[in-house]
Amino acid sequence: MVLYNFKKIQVVPTSKDFIDIVLSKTQRKTPTEIHKQYAIGRIRSFYMRKVKYTAQSYHEKLTQIIADFPLLDDIHPFYADLINVLYDKDHYKLALGQLNTARNLIDNLSKDYLRLLKYGDSLYRCKQLKRASLGRMCTLMLKQGPSLLYLEQVRQHLARLPSIDPNTRTLLLTGYPNVGKSSFMNKLTRANVDVQPYAFTTKSLFVGHTDFKYNSWQVIDTPGILDHPLDERNTIEMQSITALAHLHSCVLFLIDISERCGYTIKQQVDLFFSIKALFLNKPLLVVLNKIDARKPEDVPEDDWKLIQSLADPAKGGIGGTQLVPMSNLTEEGIAKVKETACSILFEERVEKKLKSTRIEKEIHRLHLAQPQARDKKVRAPCIPESVVAAARQAEMDEESDYKKPTLTAAMMEMIEEQENDEKYAQGIIPIYDVNAWKKKYLLKNDEWKFDIVPEIINGQNIADFVDPDILKRLEELEMEEEAFLEELKNAEDDEESDLDEENEQLYDEIQEKKHELRINHQIKDSSKPQLSKGRKGIDTKQMASHLRSMHHDDEEVDDIISSVRERSKSRISGKKRSRSESRSESQAATSQERGISMNRSQSRQRSTTRVASPAPGEGFHDLAQKEKADKLDKHSRKKRNQDGRKGEADRHIYNLMPKHLFSGKRSGGTNDFR
Repeated sequence: MVLYNFKKIQVVPTSKDFIDIVLSKTQRKTPTEIHKQYAIGRIRSFYMRKVKYTAQSYHEKLTQIIADFPLLDDIHPFYADLINVLYDKDHYKLALGQLNTARNLIDNLSKDYLRLLKYGDSLYRCKQLKRASLGRMCTLMLKQGPSLLYLEQVRQHLARLPSIDPNTRTLLLTGYPNVGKSSFMNKLTRANVDVQPYAFTTKSLFVGHTDFKYNSWQVIDTPGILDHPLDERNTIEMQSITALAHLHSCVLFLIDISERCGYTIKQQVDLFFSIKALFLNKPLLVVLNKIDARKPEDVPEDDWKLIQSLADPAKGGIGGTQLVPMSNLTEEGIAKVKETACSILFEERVEKKLKSTRIEKEIHRLHLAQPQARDKKVRAPCIPESVVAAARQAEMDEESDYKKPTLTAAMMEMIEEQENDEKYAQGIIPIYDVNAWKKKYLLKNDEWKFDIVPEIINGQNIADFVDPDILKRLEELEMEEEAFLEELKNAEDDEESDLDEENEQLYDEIQEKKHELRINHQIKDSSKPQLSKGRKGIDTKQMASHLRSMHHDDEEVDDIISSVRERSKSRISGKKRSRSESRSESQAATSQERGISMNRSQSRQRSTTRVASPAPGEGFHDLAQKEKADKLDKHSRKKRNQDGRKGEADRHIYNLMPKHLFSGKRSGGTNDFR
């Protein structure tokens, strides 16, 4: 479990942003309007509230910053020393101390000015005291600009630090630069550490995780260390020294026996002895890396003796240190290094727990039950013969697999490069060959290498569904289909019709006309509203009684009914012209009988809006009563419509110059005030 989460530290604003945040919050959260005619007690409390709220905001923000950053005396020594190496412990403490001092000074300032505001005798004097107090607080925060900027840089760097648990199972990789630490880290874990063929590629600590015996193990890749005094080491090397000094882990000291890293074996052994004090009381494993470039047997005798002296206490080495060869390129020995390192650390941790006082307190609560034999009869286990035969077969398969050499992808690459070099030496340019690649397949049976790979679709093999006689069957189906179509054609020709040629032609024209009418009907009636089938109209008797109830004469009733009949007939026959003419003739006749001019009646229709006659149930006695009611309704709505032109939902700025923002004294001819 990770002890500290530095990513939760809040952003530290600059001094100007700090002031803007606090003063804008004061402006928003406190009252903004005051008048000189108010009582002096109200004026004092108004400005005292502003001073008190500003000081409280500064206090809360500074307290949050100081509480977020870790105190070096309260955290693990590994993190304390790492912060000292990266950011300078004295500078870190000084910055936090200055913020703490500023917080106390702001509290004292607010107390002093609140005491003075209690005796303010006018609005102007109280306002000047408020401005002086807020100005001194802002000046004090402006002086903290460098400390805030430094703490923000520290926060950003702390957030990028890896999450290292100092108390969990840990494997620590160390050694000279470019000896293969990062490559081994990538092979062992899923961490993607940058690997380059030059020194000091890794400039900080990197963390990865691997599994061994159902437990998670933490693997830490450290920057390379050079062999010189501690005072001359830079920040990158000091991170490795800090991890070695404070993390209880299994240390893997990597040595490049091929000397391709740029340092001899003697220099690497000297580095081991110079930092040997950091390996005491910790499990240690010396890893001989890059055995693909130089085998341990090919190492010169003097260098090999130096390597063996690391495990010889008589020669200054550490007793019990194991030497394990390994290659990151061919992956040979990586599994053994992992198993050996994890086993050593696991045993050491178990032994340490057994020696603790907690075990002595709890051991008496454990009881190991031992079964007692009830007689001396031997009862052999009953194992079926099939299970025994399967176990023997499995053992034989394991022996055959063990005897068979296993080649990794890297080893295959090396073999291919050697073959290509031999061909180049003979003057032959190698050409890509599929069979050459098939030779490299690692299969249980070598005879399977040149088998034809089947095509797979949706997880199924196409070869399982292919019929060898598929083409023959396809030809038979096509011939059968052609015969069937020819038979249908002959059957149509054999049918005799009872109609002669003229009637057949007439029949075809009728069918085409029907089809055309059907299409036109669909186009016309598709956009028109249609009445339901159950809808019924009114007859002439009902219409006549309704018209007479509206005080129409019998002649007018007969004229209206006749005009309605003509309109219905014209709608059925589609004669729009005759309908309008008949309508105009009937209107002209009635107007002449009544002695009314035709032009006058037409102009009246154009100039005025006609009100519909009252229907039964509307509550009107006649048409005149309905017209009067409509007129009164419009008159009653007139006043309401005039008042409803502007409402709450309308976009309107009620006051273009709010008084609390444009009142009071201004200095220097500027509007920038708080």
